[in-house]
Amino acid sequence: MDWKTLQGLLSGVNKYSTAFGRIWLSVVFVFRVLVYVVAAERVWGDEQKEFDCNHRQPGCTNVCFDHYFPISHTRLWALQLIFVTCPSLLVIMHVAYREDRERKNRLKNGENCPKLYSDTGKKHGGLWWTYVLTLFFKLAIEIVFLYLLHRIWESFDMPKLVKCDLKPCPNVVDCYIARPTEKKIFTYFMVGASAFCIVLIVCEIVYLICKRVFRSIQKCQKKKRSLTYSKASTCQCHARLDQPHYGKGKHTQVEALRASAPNLTLI
Repeated sequence: MDWKTLQGLLSGVNKYSTAFGRIWLSVVFVFRVLVYVVAAERVWGDEQKEFDCNHRQPGCTNVCFDHYFPISHTRLWALQLIFVTCPSLLVIMHVAYREDRERKNRLKNGENCPKLYSDTGKKHGGLWWTYVLTLFFKLAIEIVFLYLLHRIWESFDMPKLVKCDLKPCPNVVDCYIARPTEKKIFTYFMVGASAFCIVLIVCEIVYLICKRVFRSIQKCQKKKRSLTYSKASTCQCHARLDQPHYGKGKHTQVEALRASAPNLTLI
């Protein structure tokens, strides 16, 4: 598999990711893909040839190996890495869709027309939902594959000796796994890296949701302030209209006094 091609496709996700997303992508490619390509494939290699049983009954070794290794660790990890990284491509596709809409809008209405999006890569509206859904997909995939690994190999263990009594084995057969300690170390390392990625995904989900809630609260507060200000200004205008004009009232009283007493002298 060409992991460099996948890395080149996912490198564009860094433009639209949060800090947690960038750390997650670095962990995936440095501590998982790189370790898988450089070391894990060589550690396992062709483990079926190195799976040795103390009985030479034809078919007994193959049946015991298939029972204990229903799927290879390396192939399971490869599937996990593919399924975990592919949801990030949805973000790139959504941004490309926005850019295409923006381009068609300029062609239709001219270069000086209002933009449909202030920033096509900004996580607002539908792009925010797409980004959050991809995080939930990643989280579900990581948990499912960890559960499968735990279920198939019983707590990620790699024993040195395996006892098998399946047909066509005539009795209980002892089978030995090559380099069990080394394989156990790599298994724990890959499981630990996957668990760390789960923590990063959860942190990113919490960060995005809290940020969205905080922005919604700020918008509500701004609306309340604007409504309060508009009501206060309206009340002040009504109060000014209802107040009597003191200068005009005084002038009217003086005229009334002069009319009633023409010989009165006002000081």
